[in-house]
Amino acid sequence: MTTDSADAPWRGIARPADRRSEVGPIELFFDLVYVFAIIQLSHVLVAHLSWQGFAETAVVFAAVWWGWNYTAWAMNWLNPSNTRVQLLNAVLMLAALGMAVAIPGAFGDSGLLFAGCFVFMGILRPVFMIVGFTGRRLASNYTALLAFSALAGAAWIAGALLPPDVRLWVWLLAVAIDYAGPLVNFRIPGVVSAPMERWDTDPDHLAERNRLVFIIALGESILMMGGALADEGVLEAGNLISLLLGFAGLTVLWWNYFALAGHEVTGRHGGTGALRFAFAYAHALMVLGAIVVAVSMELRLTHDHLTPSLVLVAVGGPLIYLAGNLLFLRSRFGRMARSRFVAAALLVVIGAAGIIFYEDLPVTAVTLPVLLVMASLAVLTARSRAAGGGAPSH
Repeated sequence: MTTDSADAPWRGIARPADRRSEVGPIELFFDLVYVFAIIQLSHVLVAHLSWQGFAETAVVFAAVWWGWNYTAWAMNWLNPSNTRVQLLNAVLMLAALGMAVAIPGAFGDSGLLFAGCFVFMGILRPVFMIVGFTGRRLASNYTALLAFSALAGAAWIAGALLPPDVRLWVWLLAVAIDYAGPLVNFRIPGVVSAPMERWDTDPDHLAERNRLVFIIALGESILMMGGALADEGVLEAGNLISLLLGFAGLTVLWWNYFALAGHEVTGRHGGTGALRFAFAYAHALMVLGAIVVAVSMELRLTHDHLTPSLVLVAVGGPLIYLAGNLLFLRSRFGRMARSRFVAAALLVVIGAAGIIFYEDLPVTAVTLPVLLVMASLAVLTARSRAAGGGAPSH
């Protein structure tokens, strides 16, 4: 941690140099609300399995993720043992809980609650950093970030006040503004900018926070499987097979993630710009993929026969995960593993065949090949790493 943040005006607010990578208890406590948020997202997607339903879920997820992501980034510089920092996290957690509660009705009567809580987080967090680090470069950085958050916030609130059929398009604009901020270095011509090189981030801390939230996303699959089995009965042969395949698929997804040493930070590209892609964007896709996988877990246990929507989520979850994984590899190691492209192509073929012949196929005709593709990918990744290749190169 640089001296730029070491002498913050609020005594004790800056993270001590000897605790740079530590994930404090208040951070773990903050993450608890995202267990509920992920549950809400998966249940909403199960209830609205259509292209519009997925688009709406993706937009809501984008806001949920950005609220978590910016808080995790702020904690790079904040001392988790400081009372002010703990109070900040508690207030942000309450706002995140408000967002989570509003998720089912985000495109209905709860739109203003959802958007209002998100915008509140987006304004409070940078204001806290600006005041707490007054006179430091970090305060200047957060001034630029605040400008982008305010601009996006106006779109979020405007969308919440519009009819639901228009809200999706306005909120898509809001997501684009929010997510464009780091990509353009928070630059508003003639007003502010904060190049990524000016953000002294701690990669180890970011990696640990992202690993933990990915585990939370995987945990939703356990909840979905358990809930479905409690309703359907675990002793039926079909349910037992679905349970075994689902649990194996979940384990393989965990293995794929942690076969790359938990998506650690060692890599050829170590600048803040690379970390931005690896943790802000790539992990968003991987977590979203895990949520879609959780939805497929419930559907395979509650459906005796294939449906197009079941095929799409069974294949789409791993595909979204692989897209994030490829972005991570590109940002951290400067290369794209061929094995990921082959796996993605095979998943597309499986999905196409499943949609064409779904009336004549059992559920396992799709879920088992998907499991085999992802298991093979995990084996290749583990072997590549054991051979001393670091990231998978084939």
